[in-house]
Amino acid sequence: MPTLEIRREDPAVADVRALIAELDQYLTGLYDPDENHLLDIESLRARDVSFYVARLDGVAQACGAVRVIEPGVGEVKRVYASPRARGQGLGRRIMAVLEERARELGLRELKLETGDRQLEALALYEVCGYTPCGAFGDYQQGVTSLFFAKPIR
Repeated sequence: MPTLEIRREDPAVADVRALIAELDQYLTGLYDPDENHLLDIESLRARDVSFYVARLDGVAQACGAVRVIEPGVGEVKRVYASPRARGQGLGRRIMAVLEERARELGLRELKLETGDRQLEALALYEVCGYTPCGAFGDYQQGVTSLFFAKPIR
């Protein structure tokens, strides 16, 4: 049985950077550039972002972040599980860690934007209790963007 560890990490670490590049490649294959709302490595290192990595036997296999976007509200960003590690519940585990971090930060709600072609992500967010909402922040209601929210208690 592999050893799982989820912790806050610097997204600039080499193997984490590779995981994020894998996610970027996946998303750029699905959507046009103007439909992707990716936070780059430096943005993920910002003070208002908490970035987490799930490692199986020390290997970075999944990630996710929560960013404070306004008082009491956070945004879920960069949730991804590598295809080689799917089916092990890493997405749900990352989401649970992000929600716990949101509580620690005193947030009352988490929001997220995802694309309509990311069927695994849509299923994950549904099982985690996120429900559709309108566009928020700088996002525009678009053809491919879908928006979800969840109260955090």
